[in-house]
Amino acid sequence: MILASAERIAEYTARGIWGSITVDDLFRVAVVSGRDRLAIADASNKADFMPTPNLRLSWVELADLVDALSLRLADAGIGRDDVVGVQLPNCVELAAVYLAAARLGFILSPFPIQYRAHELADLLLFAGARAFITARDVKGHDAAAMVARDVPSVTKILAWGGPSDGIIQTLDDMGAPDRLRLAGLPRPDANDILTITWTSGTEARPKGVPRSHNYWVTAGQAVAEAGELGDGATLLNPFPMVHVGSLGGMFFPWLIKHGVLVQHQPFDLDVFLRQIAEERISYTVAPPAVLALLRQNAALRTKYDLSSLKSLGTGSAPLSPEVMAWFEAELGLAVWNSFGSSEGCAIFGGRIDVPDPALRATYLPRWGVADIAFASRTSRMQETRLVDPVTEQEVSAAGQSGELRLRGPFVFDGYWNAPALTQAAFDADGYFRTGDMFELAGDGDVPRYYRFIGRTKEVINRGGVKISPAEIEALLESHPNVREAAVIGMKDARLGERVCAVVATRDGGAITLDDVLDHLRGRQIAIYKLPEHLIVLPALPRNPVGKVLKRELVVPK
Repeated sequence: MILASAERIAEYTARGIWGSITVDDLFRVAVVSGRDRLAIADASNKADFMPTPNLRLSWVELADLVDALSLRLADAGIGRDDVVGVQLPNCVELAAVYLAAARLGFILSPFPIQYRAHELADLLLFAGARAFITARDVKGHDAAAMVARDVPSVTKILAWGGPSDGIIQTLDDMGAPDRLRLAGLPRPDANDILTITWTSGTEARPKGVPRSHNYWVTAGQAVAEAGELGDGATLLNPFPMVHVGSLGGMFFPWLIKHGVLVQHQPFDLDVFLRQIAEERISYTVAPPAVLALLRQNAALRTKYDLSSLKSLGTGSAPLSPEVMAWFEAELGLAVWNSFGSSEGCAIFGGRIDVPDPALRATYLPRWGVADIAFASRTSRMQETRLVDPVTEQEVSAAGQSGELRLRGPFVFDGYWNAPALTQAAFDADGYFRTGDMFELAGDGDVPRYYRFIGRTKEVINRGGVKISPAEIEALLESHPNVREAAVIGMKDARLGERVCAVVATRDGGAITLDDVLDHLRGRQIAIYKLPEHLIVLPALPRNPVGKVLKRELVVPK
């Protein structure tokens, strides 16, 4: 299924940005190059969250797994352009599912392991998925049985960790693959959609973001450049492999560099540091709060040998210039900063474009603007500009702020089955409206940098996981004692934000946080969406047209 226009494909192909190489092609080259070298490894604590063996596979062994899985899925009737949901923690099996999708040409839609029937039933039906891949026991939860029971739109369920049962087919003991039969299966095009990932915004339903092989290959190349990854790099993946940050930032650079991908799940700082030491990790990513903690806590930092690290990515919030400079001076680490989203917005502040670590901590390069040149290949792909969101006038002077807008080969073509949302997401010149406010910064007549100053959207960012307030508000207002509700972000030093619910009750009745949590748990929503603080007001502040004025809601510090 190709969603990009013929004109767009022709433009980026002519510029040498897109091509005919699929993700399966990348994998085949990596297998020939890597052969018996280690390709991928599970976290040492896999037994804590998955019912399958801890795997450490060479490139050839991984190819055997992918071939066997591809045939099993093909035998289940899954083929090109079929939408297939997957819900697995970070593990070797999840990587194999992505590679099988690239081999067979089906469209993979990954979901966080925290999702339950409330989220999955709606999104699987909306995506048009008839098949689902999972495990029988993820930290005590049988997702296969849940989907079989509560998601009637799914008619094929394939799962690791247990026998076949009803519509559930086991993926254990798949046996040796018949490669002759596999070679006869249809192959996808590089412009075919490979994934639909999901991003929460101010709408109640998360938005589906389709991305092709070409999008992902280009993103992987860009991250490999910004992170200065060498051939055979060893990458530690600490973030759920269901979003753009982990896929574009880890999975695809790993394939491109024929490296080693070490999985991590769930995030545990002590396990994370131990993996760096034991696996001799050369590249990983960590949020600013973790980097600040490592600088401050010498005992924690020196508990493990971190000398194998060569570069480290960060993002989601500005990093202290002192922290950035300290890591480079004291540990010799090239720390680089990034801004991105599921829609394909991407600006990378690596050493190539921003050599000064103090600038790199706070600023991002102003890519794709006339009269400003940067050294990276990626900087010549992405067009960016700041626009006053009220007047639609472009901002060009230092110190002025505006909404960041982007256009380029990383930016998606539109939301899945949502033409109205797609139309609203782009301006008249085809730039994506990020909803994020930046300021122009830097010396000279033409400012070279962007400085992030805040989000215009209401989405809550809890430890890098985006939460839609509108979704939780609708569920809160279904409580028999709640008249109206608003959900806002509450600042948190460790996670960035936590969820705070603000409600007005019917007839002034009493309500507690436990009452709210019991109600929401009964709706089977993901745990991370549950409010951690409750404010009860007589009424919510509203403007003359009835919109809730969230800026007037005072949250605890």
